[in-house]
Amino acid sequence: MVSAVGTRENIKIIDQASYGGVRIEVMEYQKLLGATDTNAAEDLYFMEKQNMRCRQIAVYLTNDKVTIEPGAMSYFRGNIEMVSGVTAGNALGRLLSSAVTGEGVAQPEYKGSGLLVLEPSFRHFLILQLEKEEVIVDKGMFYCAQGGVAVKPVAQRSISAALGGGEGIFQISLSGSGLVVLECPVPSCEIDIMELQNETLKVDGNFAVLRTASLDFTVERSAKTLIGSAVSGEGLVNVYRGTGSVWLAPTIKVYNTINAARALGGSTKSMNMNTSNSR
Repeated sequence: MVSAVGTRENIKIIDQASYGGVRIEVMEYQKLLGATDTNAAEDLYFMEKQNMRCRQIAVYLTNDKVTIEPGAMSYFRGNIEMVSGVTAGNALGRLLSSAVTGEGVAQPEYKGSGLLVLEPSFRHFLILQLEKEEVIVDKGMFYCAQGGVAVKPVAQRSISAALGGGEGIFQISLSGSGLVVLECPVPSCEIDIMELQNETLKVDGNFAVLRTASLDFTVERSAKTLIGSAVSGEGLVNVYRGTGSVWLAPTIKVYNTINAARALGGSTKSMNMNTSNSR
């Protein structure tokens, strides 16, 4: 099979996985060498030092199919057919789903045999392999899924989670068997995977990027009493109960603080670096 990388030494494969007739590779450009002015070159220099490298997803299909986020396709070759994923029967449902989740109305499907390469991004890509299971992820994280994985919006099961969890009323459910690619704001090395065995996990903020669908998700006071919550300084916390996995990305708070400082034209040195969310 033809490789997406070819002989270009500037591109490295930093992650890969295979399942059935699909193989997925995460490609990373070691340098971006096309800058034509000094300002762009300076930006690229410091971006490279901070591991802000351009990455792409290559999907190799062998009589299989994938669903991708609308607008994510860069190019493809081989005996691959693209369909919109929208039919007369599901058009209204897709439209309503798009309205409540912000995701695209049509999630294109590519099926057949060949190579599909998706758009480059400076964000980080995570590859998951599902085995007859269901996970819930943040809106905007879904990027690509094998045909055996269903992608659909799901409403929060509790009013407290919908109104106070910081995740919105709807999130994205990924269920079935196959490979999934998520576009994540942080790299995998900054994710803590918490395995719960009929336990309770309390999180101060909305930095859980993934959870097993079987877990109960609510928002509660950090202490049993209002006074206790006020004294602790934590207020409300996101609570996960049951057996399953929760993927935490605590450093999201740090990046949000930095971005907020830059947006205000200031410096992080002049800001309170206590990144706890106030609710």
